Amino acid sequence: MVGPASVADLADRLSNAVVNISTSQKVEGTEPSPGPAVPKLEAPDGSPLQDFFNDLLQGNGDDDAQRVQSLGSGFVIDPSGIVVTNNHVIQDADEITVNFADGTKLDAKIVGIDPKTDLAVLKVEPKAPLAAVAFGDSDKVRIGDWVMAIGNPFGLGGTVTVGIVSARGRNINAGPYDNFIQTDAAINRGNSGGPLFDMYGDVVGINTAIISPTGGSIGIGFSIPALLAQNVVSQLREFGEMRRGWLGLRLQAVTDDIAEGLGLPNVRGALVAGIVPRGPADNGQIKVGDVVTRFDGRDVATSRDLPRIVAETPVGKAVDIAVLRKTAVDRPVETVNVQVTLGRLEDGEKEVASAEQPPKDTATVDPAPLPDAATLGMRFSDMTPELKSRYELADELSGVVVTDVAPQSAAADKGIEAGTVVKEIAQEAVTTADDARTKLAKLRTDGRRNALMLMADKAGDLRFVVVPID
Repeated sequence: MVGPASVADLADRLSNAVVNISTSQKVEGTEPSPGPAVPKLEAPDGSPLQDFFNDLLQGNGDDDAQRVQSLGSGFVIDPSGIVVTNNHVIQDADEITVNFADGTKLDAKIVGIDPKTDLAVLKVEPKAPLAAVAFGDSDKVRIGDWVMAIGNPFGLGGTVTVGIVSARGRNINAGPYDNFIQTDAAINRGNSGGPLFDMYGDVVGINTAIISPTGGSIGIGFSIPALLAQNVVSQLREFGEMRRGWLGLRLQAVTDDIAEGLGLPNVRGALVAGIVPRGPADNGQIKVGDVVTRFDGRDVATSRDLPRIVAETPVGKAVDIAVLRKTAVDRPVETVNVQVTLGRLEDGEKEVASAEQPPKDTATVDPAPLPDAATLGMRFSDMTPELKSRYELADELSGVVVTDVAPQSAAADKGIEAGTVVKEIAQEAVTTADDARTKLAKLRTDGRRNALMLMADKAGDLRFVVVPID
């Protein structure tokens, strides 16, 4: 593979806008704090570099309190002194210092942080306009494109590395809006918060995480896409906080089994498994079992994509939503268009948290086996006050109660437990144990391989489960 002839001119043009960020935090205690995790560094006897290595590896402090220091990277996006970095670089810091390539050091104040995307915006007060860089269009970045990272790995500021985009849309379970660009450009500890440039000098990503068994680069690094970062940075600068759109849906992934059970044309979209009471979508237009395929003119490929798209949409906007819905059991799914006015996610999270009720203080007793024969490894019972008490079910819950699950059965393999409530089978409501057994028997008679079941836990949260019939 032949790379670019040289990135020297590009690095020279951009390096002054990339900064090192040092933070300190006072930590009470008598135990010495470990230094940064770095490889063993040695220099010849008498070398002036030895003092640098010693300072890097050894902590300083008194017996009563230690000042823990950390290093990271960032970049200037506005000549007036706006700096972008990762939230984890400056989290819990008492002091934040931005170090520039010319040796200038400026104290920084936090403009705003967003833990959900691990981004932070800082402000410094320069005496003259600063060199700055601009965000690019990360959606145009292709797998195989050359990219360049500049940062502060292991405290060695101004380090330039080059690689390619290895993958897009990576989910590493770092947050609710994971959509990382993966690169093999060397990224190490201290690169966090630094920019990932395309070959035009635009910031297409913000380096934030690596996968490594050693702490050093093995060629798997992750960057926050610029388009996601731009929206966050813009809101933090304007409001000092995030104001994300909120739909008020509980979502579930569309699997092959669920797509077959719902009669979907393909395995795409976000399955609605629940609607938050009094949330924006609680207006009767969206129903449990709908599959969201388009939102505000944008395609929804998976259940992971929809929350991010909604969050990027302005609060209070009335958006058009396309859903796939089975309007009748004997009819194929149809596309239905609805409209919902978005709320604010941060307000919704507070409301949901305040509405959560503590578990009831009731004793749990082992359920006695019921006389009916097990179906798919489950025994069913009509809902009764005694069962609600036994399994601590929410008062408003209705449906059929699973009272026993056979070990190593199809139901057990799907994580179904005693106390689960069956709401629907094959998208038809069930209200009695006889209903459940009859519908499952019919599915078997009809030659169906799987049973699509809508189930609720004791708090009433819903999920779709596909249980093999044979």
